[in-house]
Amino acid sequence: MAEIKDPENTLIVETTQGTITIEMLPDLAPGHVARIKELAREGAYDGVVFHRVIEGFMAQTGDVKFGKSDGASFDPRRAGMGGSDKPDLKAEFSNMNHGRGTCSMARAQDPNSANSQFFICFDDAGFLNRQYTVWGQVMEGMDNVDKIKRGEPVVDPDKIVSMKVAADAKA
Repeated sequence: MAEIKDPENTLIVETTQGTITIEMLPDLAPGHVARIKELAREGAYDGVVFHRVIEGFMAQTGDVKFGKSDGASFDPRRAGMGGSDKPDLKAEFSNMNHGRGTCSMARAQDPNSANSQFFICFDDAGFLNRQYTVWGQVMEGMDNVDKIKRGEPVVDPDKIVSMKVAADAKA
């Protein structure tokens, strides 16, 4: 495993396909990083499915309402329509490129509607630049991201087993 330079701004994401390590970028998107950490620390992402996975584009997850496989409101047909019970976030667009391994927030039509859902880019998706908030970058485990089952919706989807801030993870 790569050395973690900033445990407070690093996520350890255990998925059904293996571990993904994400460096969060608080200088780029402080509000979004704070929300991701808050939800991760609450265990909100644990058990959430990858509900929309498009070959050559991205893997989307993070619907903590309808996408949490062991949650009371789990509904695979509605996964991707929900968020958390926290208020939506104000956009924090930047010039960061949506390249391979970029982690960015999903949102509805309104630029200020990101909440808990996010996606990881498989390939360059520069057409999303300055329209979606980039908050992180996969440091290790892109090979595991590549293994996530494809679909819209995904049949028998992969999921986040646990998502922790590295500073909180037990050694």
